[in-house]
Amino acid sequence: MLFFANVTTKDRGATDRLLTSVTNRLICDKIRILGALSPFQQSDTLGHCESVLQLLPNGPVIPITQNLGKGSAACKMDAGALEEAVGILTARFTLEGADLIVLNKFGLREAEGHGFRALIADALGCGIPVLLGVSDTHRPALQRFTEGLITNLPHDEKAILEWCRRVVVQLPAKAKIRKLDPPRK
Repeated sequence: MLFFANVTTKDRGATDRLLTSVTNRLICDKIRILGALSPFQQSDTLGHCESVLQLLPNGPVIPITQNLGKGSAACKMDAGALEEAVGILTARFTLEGADLIVLNKFGLREAEGHGFRALIADALGCGIPVLLGVSDTHRPALQRFTEGLITNLPHDEKAILEWCRRVVVQLPAKAKIRKLDPPRK
């Protein structure tokens, strides 16, 4: 069974605040979470289109934008820094496993086939549930990626917590401890 859900909010930073609250509660429930969120406390102090990712469960914090100088209208996303975050989480997933993957967004890099897309597919392939944020802009790419097999959750902490707890409890014991074989040299 595929456990894959998303949430969409309209206000800037609302998805990060919601998912941060949800993950904090789930960690208190001893659910092993692996993922990446953008700390909302910092997003209010950062300029538009500047972002950092807090890797779950215990860091590090990785800046994923670059300074292109005053007047630049180009995208400030630092694809290399994002891929560094992806590499760290993928290695953790391979070595430690997880009960749940939580990502702040299915964004442009994922829509293009990069970013956390492979980690999402690996987790789902191992039977590990995935929860992520998605904007209306990238929803069509997410629908194509999932072939429509995704649950749309309301912007409601209680409903999201219920979904997370339900799917983690339904995991077979094998999936909960599943670790991928390390790559061969």
